[in-house]
Amino acid sequence: MHNNHAEYPAHPPIDSTEVLNTPMTDQVLLDQVISAWTLLQQQQPLVQCISNSVAANYVANILLAAGASPAMIDHPQEAQGFAAVCSALSINLGTPTLEQMQAMYIAAETAHLQRTPWVLDPVGYGSVLQWRSQAADQLLKFKPNIIRGNASEISALAGHQTQTKGVDSTLSSRQVYLQAQSLLQHSECVAISGVSDYILSKKYQAVIQIDGGSALQPRVTATGCALGALTAAYAAVTDSTIAAIAAHVHFAIAGQLAAVKTQQLGSFNVAFLDYIHAMDSQMIEQFAQINIIDILPPLSLQL
Repeated sequence: MHNNHAEYPAHPPIDSTEVLNTPMTDQVLLDQVISAWTLLQQQQPLVQCISNSVAANYVANILLAAGASPAMIDHPQEAQGFAAVCSALSINLGTPTLEQMQAMYIAAETAHLQRTPWVLDPVGYGSVLQWRSQAADQLLKFKPNIIRGNASEISALAGHQTQTKGVDSTLSSRQVYLQAQSLLQHSECVAISGVSDYILSKKYQAVIQIDGGSALQPRVTATGCALGALTAAYAAVTDSTIAAIAAHVHFAIAGQLAAVKTQQLGSFNVAFLDYIHAMDSQMIEQFAQINIIDILPPLSLQL
């Protein structure tokens, strides 16, 4: 399922000195997103996906369309070896089996030890689905680089009681981003998807809002799961914050342009995949909506 990437290092070194020494502005973030997209095309990172039965095929297609290389390796006998050589890891708790859960622990621990970037998507986290929720709590000890979910999942993971509807969010992202600050004890970055997306960054001590997209996106199965995997792909080529921003911008632009083309759900899904593939630096420059909206207090960033 994946290409031969022997010419690229598994974990390319990232020199973020220039970014840290530059005053943080919306334009600086936009420039970094364009750079991340360019690196994604050049390096085609190999992403191990422990995904769910509903989403696996769609996730693989989105990663291929975006320029990454998916590998749906989710067996405990293979998880350690593959997590040691992949460029990034995406763990999704959508439909966990006992064997998948074992593979998640093994892969997450390996990624943590190897310093391989990995993303935790705590699908369905909450009081109703307690087994997977307890597993997500355990996975936090392996320090995911990025935690990505909808507003209800992130709120519940941060310790706030919320009412959920299956795996769908019943909260807005804006309601949750202040609650989610506690999760920066476990991760470098928290990404909350919704009508507007919010990225909480420990590195930049900021909250970044991403706009765009379409109301049709949540009506296509597995778009959120695929967004988590694409975030992992970007994390293979840049720092966690820029990776989360870049993935959400990529999705927002594709959704926005697909909705202009059609409002029919089936053809929207095809157009969305097409725009994921057709993305380029000019489209990002023209359509990205990135805004720094808040500065996080230092106390919320202490471990």
